[in-house]
Amino acid sequence: MRMATKLPGNFGDRGIASVIPMKIIEAEEGRVVFRAKADERHTNPMGAIHGGFAATVLDAATGCAIHTLLPAGVGYGTVDLNVKMVRPVPMGEELHAVAEVIDRTRTMAISEGTLANVDGKIFAHASATCRILGHEKAA
Repeated sequence: MRMATKLPGNFGDRGIASVIPMKIIEAEEGRVVFRAKADERHTNPMGAIHGGFAATVLDAATGCAIHTLLPAGVGYGTVDLNVKMVRPVPMGEELHAVAEVIDRTRTMAISEGTLANVDGKIFAHASATCRILGHEKAA
């Protein structure tokens, strides 16, 4: 069973999801859409939304896009995450992170994603390279 059959849904209230609430609102093989909203917990010392908010949401989305292609028992780990901040992330506005897999081998996968508002205004763009863990089980 692939992860895509278990989505969409919440991550629950564990770990990072208790600090940066994210919800998967769409999922198919190789693609996911997350919903997230920055609040006062995500500000930097200057009062703007910290870049780590966008990086965390995009890391989760790009990784989950890869995970949708993997069979049960096979996981992944982010090896490289490159995030480009396009403009300041707004506070209190519904944002969507759309991520898609662009390449996959037996042991590695690459995905990319954007964090934008519902009108399509992009705030950050990311690419991620993930190592596929437990791929021997899929062979």
